[in-house]
Amino acid sequence: MFKSKRGIYQTRRPFPKPLAILLSIPVALIVLEILIRILTAITGFSDELAAYEAERKIVTAYRLKFLNQAQVPYDGLSNRGSLIAQGNELLGYKLAKNQQSDFWRINEQGFRADEPVALQKPPGEIRVFVLGGAAAFGYLSLNNQTTLAGQLEQRLNQQAGKQQPNSEETPSENEQGETPASSVRIRQGQYRVINAAVPGYTSGNEVVQLALEILAYKPDLIVVLNGYEDLMLPSTQQGADIPGTQTFLQNASTHFSAAVTQGWQNWISQSYLLKGVQYWILRPHEAPLKDYANQLSLVADNSVLPPAKQLADDADELQRRVSRYGHHLQQMARLTAAANVPLIVAVQPEITGRGQNNPIPDEREILEQLGKSYAQKVEPGFPQLGAVVKDVEREFPKNVTALNLYNFYADFRDPAFQDAVHLSDVANTQLANHLSETVNKALQTQTKPPN
Repeated sequence: MFKSKRGIYQTRRPFPKPLAILLSIPVALIVLEILIRILTAITGFSDELAAYEAERKIVTAYRLKFLNQAQVPYDGLSNRGSLIAQGNELLGYKLAKNQQSDFWRINEQGFRADEPVALQKPPGEIRVFVLGGAAAFGYLSLNNQTTLAGQLEQRLNQQAGKQQPNSEETPSENEQGETPASSVRIRQGQYRVINAAVPGYTSGNEVVQLALEILAYKPDLIVVLNGYEDLMLPSTQQGADIPGTQTFLQNASTHFSAAVTQGWQNWISQSYLLKGVQYWILRPHEAPLKDYANQLSLVADNSVLPPAKQLADDADELQRRVSRYGHHLQQMARLTAAANVPLIVAVQPEITGRGQNNPIPDEREILEQLGKSYAQKVEPGFPQLGAVVKDVEREFPKNVTALNLYNFYADFRDPAFQDAVHLSDVANTQLANHLSETVNKALQTQTKPPN
């Protein structure tokens, strides 16, 4: 009896060979993938997991996804993101029409607006167009209404409503003989502020957009909020384009390698097993927005380089980028002056403009992520941008109003920045209140509204 048992122990099954173990791993992963897909389908969670990109939902919603005319992602580019942009020969790219998410809506003209904008302006409507890049677009804003454009429209209509249409009251002057901005009488009418900004656009994209699209809508005033993207764009380029376009055209092997690598990455990232581990265990979607500082500051760039690496390395390159910016602003000023449309050009706020005594812990962490070299490179650029804007104002004094908002939030006590340049909704409120007064004054200089 005992011998029999010992014989059983002696005939124990041998341990599997290494090859068998290796082969069993992919089989087990496939089985787990199938099981997770079945479970998520039964529980109704399949669609949400399929759309999950292992990051905050609002970040995915605002990432640009570049599609060709066949609605297919470009080879070598990431398939992440929900904000669809398509290539355009003259503009580089444009936002696709009629798209929406939980945070934004793009109308049939490709503007960030809930309703379409007719070419024929309704009687009594006063149109203000906002141009620029991601900050003007309202990157990371909760909805269309909390953007700068949305809040500016609300503010202007509030001011128009408070003022009596037939009031003959004359604004009082201060001791210097100047009329306070808050006393300037606002033009009566229904104000509509149209957000025509596009994430990633530079002044080169905006001047083309102004000439080809915006002026056709007979704007009464145009606000341009920009500068940051121009500091980031190499002087060899005139405007932002689909990321990697020039590199891929000039180097076929690089394009092929990137396409293959990105294809594998896209395929792996769609695994429900990987998504499930990220969603239920690692939970990167709960990370605070400040952790995305290095990713979101360049929304239209496909490079792995952080913002500090894309700023000018020397004074000569910085000067070339600033000069390009000034040239494009001059073109905008000529176009709007010919159309008798007031132009407000504002150098956008940026986080280093908060100063050394920044009281907001999250913003201090953002600066730490961006690095010391980032601050050292970006700070000299904004005074030069401001000087260029002032030069354009002096050249076109009857048409252009220049603003340098780099230090606008220096004394602001609430969180203003969600990364290097993208503003919080409360910061947009503050900026909209400030711009409304500038808009009021600029409209007074318009001798005759455009037909």
